[in-house]
This record gives sequence, C-alpha cells and structure tokens, in this order.
Amino acid sequence: MQNQEEQSTADGEIAGTCEIEDCANFGGGDDDIMQQQSSVPFVGDKEPLSALAAEYQSGSPILLEKIKVLGDKYVAIRRTRGDGNCFFRSFMFSYLEHILETQGRAEVERIKVNVEECRKTLQSLGYVDFTFEDFFALFLEQLDDVLQGNETSISHEELLNRSRDQSVSDYVVMFFRFVTSGEIRKRSQFFEPFIFGLTNTTVEQFCKSSVEPMGEESDHVHITALSDALGVPIRVVYLDRSSCDAAGVSVNHHDFIPAPGNLPSANSESINPFITLLYRPGHYDILYPKWMGHLYVIESSLCILQAINDVPVMEAAKVILEYDKKHMVARQRP
Repeated sequence: MQNQEEQSTADGEIAGTCEIEDCANFGGGDDDIMQQQSSVPFVGDKEPLSALAAEYQSGSPILLEKIKVLGDKYVAIRRTRGDGNCFFRSFMFSYLEHILETQGRAEVERIKVNVEECRKTLQSLGYVDFTFEDFFALFLEQLDDVLQGNETSISHEELLNRSRDQSVSDYVVMFFRFVTSGEIRKRSQFFEPFIFGLTNTTVEQFCKSSVEPMGEESDHVHITALSDALGVPIRVVYLDRSSCDAAGVSVNHHDFIPAPGNLPSANSESINPFITLLYRPGHYDILYPKWMGHLYVIESSLCILQAINDVPVMEAAKVILEYDKKHMVARQRP
C-alpha cells in the first residue's frame, strides 16, 4: 500500500497525530455520537456543509475555521449512524453511489475480479463458504442493480432506501468486514506491528474481536486492508482541534492508495480517490467535493438524453463529461 499524507503548512502535523490528540477533546467516539444522534438513519440525506458548521456554532472556534476551509473544496456532507459501523456504511454508500452516477461498468468488472480473489482468500484461510457467501452475493447484487439497463436496475432513491434497510445494509457491512479480515490475515506479517501497537493482541485475535463483529469501530488498519483488498482508493479528511499558527488554518487528509496491481491504472501517482470520508474522532461521514456536484448535473442530463434516445446530443454530452472528469479531477489534486 502507498500512503500519501497532506501535512499542515507550518507545523507538519500528520493526520494520525491529530486522531490521537483529539479523541479526548471530542468525547467517547461512536458511543457518544450514537446517543446524541439516535435519530440518524444508517445513511442520512445529503446536507450542505453549512449544516456541519451549525453543529459547532457555540463550540470550538478552531473547528468553525476548519469547516470554512473545508468549504473551499467540499460542498456537502452525508451523515451515517454512529453505531460502530459508520466507516463501512459510509464506504458502502459512497462506492455504490459513485457507480450509479458514473455507470462505471469497467470499474464494476474490475472490482468483481477483486471480490472473487477475496473469496478465494477466505477459503484458503479455512473459512467455510456458508459463513460468508450470502454477504458476498448480496454485495454483487447491489453492484449489478446500480448499473442501468437491467431488469433489476435501481434509482438513487432506491439505493438510499436499501442503505437504510437493515437487512441489506448490515449484510453489505458484513461483506466488507469479511473482506477486511481476510486481507489482514493473508498479510499478517505486514499488519502485525500496527495491530500489536494498537491492541497488544495477535492478528487472529484482532480479526475475531475488532474486525468481524458488527459494531466494532474502524481505524487505519481496517481502511488500509479494505482499500488494498478491493483496489479502491479512499481519502479521509480529518476534522480535529489541532492548533493553528500564523500560517493559517489547514485541514489534514490521508489518502489510502492500494498497491498498483490492485488499481485500474498502473500509475498509482495519478490516482485521485473518488471516495472521500470525513473523520471526527470515533466517527466517519461522507464528504462531497465541489467538482462532483458539477459532474452530477452533466451525468443526470446524460441519463435523460439516453432515455429519449437523442443520440447526437448524447454523444456530445459524453465527450463533455469525460473532458470535465479528467480536468476537474486534475484541479482537485493537492
């Protein structure tokens, strides 16, 4: 795995340091958030970033300043329930939403290959098929359903409804947990030092107690393993109370970039994560970059053109969409 970190402009603090320092400042993590936001569904509605600022109007001035900085690059937030599964649920919805909006059939075919490798990994580790097969099957079903043109194709509204349906949402979360556990066990020598530093347990004990059970919170070990196993880059933006200096306010982020062999492109340096999560100690939500809002308008228009079969205009829209994706993503790179 290749790690890329954005440091503060003056003090060079990395995101991991901020996580440790600020856990005490924010409270008890997912348990506290679950009590405070019990009305939040598994996956919430998209909200403007100003809704996040409203949470801290009477709180830390540093956080308010950092939310303003976030507003330079991000336009919206989608909350997830703080039940210990927030990372996996945020990843689930963000990834499937990306496929639905881009209709990335090549990406679907690519990740299906990775999913099959994950299945083989679990089998080689001694897992019995019936312990994980239903979870794998349901995730693959969601992949097919977000692609349009199938009898079972679903809308964005239906994707949101499914993500809020416990029978679907929890099964997909369990799929990710098994994939994560399999990757950690397969590469136990790589992950062992990180796990021992966090929990003073063996890799096997860590997977049994902190990865596979529902409700167990995720940290950088989980994110690294899932990103590597599925070949999906993930950006985590950290909203913390780390102090600022004369150089101004900055917001740290960390990019989890899989090994080149697991990516759709061999040049990992050119990869810009299309999944962006906001981390506040103990909790993950989904962040939406500003450029995604622009592309969504174009993609929505393209779907309408396809529906009415306006081929000339549709082809022109595709050219514009691909151009904008290439150049707007380039402008978003730090």
